[in-house]
Amino acid sequence: MSLLRTMMTHLGKEDELPVQNPVEQTKEVPVPTRILFVATDLEFRKFDQVEAKDRDIEYDGKVFRQLDPEYFAWLRSRMVAARNAHQAGKLPDRTWNLLRERFNRVQELAIQELGDKALQKSVRSLNPKTYEAPAKHQKKDWIYPAEEAWKCKQPVTSRAVAKVDAIREEAMAKGWREARLYQNQGRFRFPCGQDYGLVCFVDGDREIGAVTDRFIEIIHGAGTQRPSTLRFYNPDVPQPWLKKVETDK
Repeated sequence: MSLLRTMMTHLGKEDELPVQNPVEQTKEVPVPTRILFVATDLEFRKFDQVEAKDRDIEYDGKVFRQLDPEYFAWLRSRMVAARNAHQAGKLPDRTWNLLRERFNRVQELAIQELGDKALQKSVRSLNPKTYEAPAKHQKKDWIYPAEEAWKCKQPVTSRAVAKVDAIREEAMAKGWREARLYQNQGRFRFPCGQDYGLVCFVDGDREIGAVTDRFIEIIHGAGTQRPSTLRFYNPDVPQPWLKKVETDK
C-alpha cells in the first residue's frame, strides 16, 4: 500500500465522527392551572381548562362558581344565617355540621389562594341581599310542577329562580316544601289563592332576606336608602293569627 493511500485511509477514519443519537429535548408542557369552584352547598372542586368567561360551571347536577373574594363573602353570610338557624333549633345538627366542615375547608383554600386581606375587605363591603347567586341556566320557560298543566301560569325569570335556588337548602331544612318555593301554576289568576310559590314574588329589585320556618322576607329596594320588607308566609305551618277550631264531638 502506498504511503499516500495509507494516509488517506487513516485520514478517512479520523474524519469519520461517531454518529450520536440526538438527545431528545424534553419539552415543557404547560400545566393548566386548576381553578377552585364552589357550589352553594359548599361542595368544592377544581377544574382545568377554564376560560375567563366561565364564572359558573354546571357539573353533576350542581352549579359551581369560581371562588373570588366577593363570592366567599356571600358564602360566609349564608353560613352566618345557617348558624343562627341551628342555634334556634331550626337546622338539624347533621346538616349544620356538614356545612361547617365544608366551609372550614373552603375558607382554608380561599386564604391560600386569595389572601386574608382581600377576603376581609369583601366581607366588610358586600351586601349579601344584592349579590347574584349562582344558578342553573334556564333553557326554557319555567314551569312548576313541570309534568302538570294547571289553569293559570305566572311567568318567572331565570333571575328569580336563581334567588330561590340560593336559599333552597336553608328553607327546606326549615320545613318548606319545594312547591312553596318554586310553583308558578295555580287554580286562580296570579296572585289569588295560595298556589303560587316564592319564585313568583322575587323578580326585579326584590331580594330575599331572612328565612324562617314561618316566613321568608322579601325586600324591595335592598340597595336603596329606604328598603321595605314584606313577608311570604308558609301556609303549611301554624301561624299566630290562625286559631285551631275545636269541633264538637
